[in-house]
Amino acid sequence: MERPSLEINLPNTHEEGKLYVVDSLNNLNKLNVCPDGSRRALDEEENTGGTGENTAGSDVRNQCLFFVTFVLTLIISLALVSFVIFLIIQTRNKMEQISSRLISEKKNLEELKKMNNMILKHLNQSGIKE
Repeated sequence: MERPSLEINLPNTHEEGKLYVVDSLNNLNKLNVCPDGSRRALDEEENTGGTGENTAGSDVRNQCLFFVTFVLTLIISLALVSFVIFLIIQTRNKMEQISSRLISEKKNLEELKKMNNMILKHLNQSGIKE
C-alpha cells in the first residue's frame, strides 16, 4: 500500500503562495504591533523609501525617556535601601535594650534566690519548722 503524497508540486502556485503568506504576515504584524500613529509612520516610510527623518527624533525621545526612567529607578532603589538600613539599625537598638533588660532581670533573680536561701538558712538555724 502506498501512501498518497501530501505535497502538491505546482511550481508557479507555490511561489505565489509564499509571497502571499509573507505579505499577509507583514500586514498582520503591522496591525497587531504598531499603534495607529506609528502605522502611519511606517506606511509613510515605505512610501518615501525610508529616509529615517522621523526616527532620529524618536530615538532621542526614547533615550531621554529611558534615562529618566533609569534615574527614577535608582532614586527609588536608594530610598528603599536607606529605609531597610534604618529598620535594621532600629531593630538592633531595640534588641540591645531588650538584652540589657534581660541581663538586669537575671541579676535581680539571682539576688532574690540568694536572699531566699539566706532566709531559709536563718529559719532552719532558729529552729522554726513548718
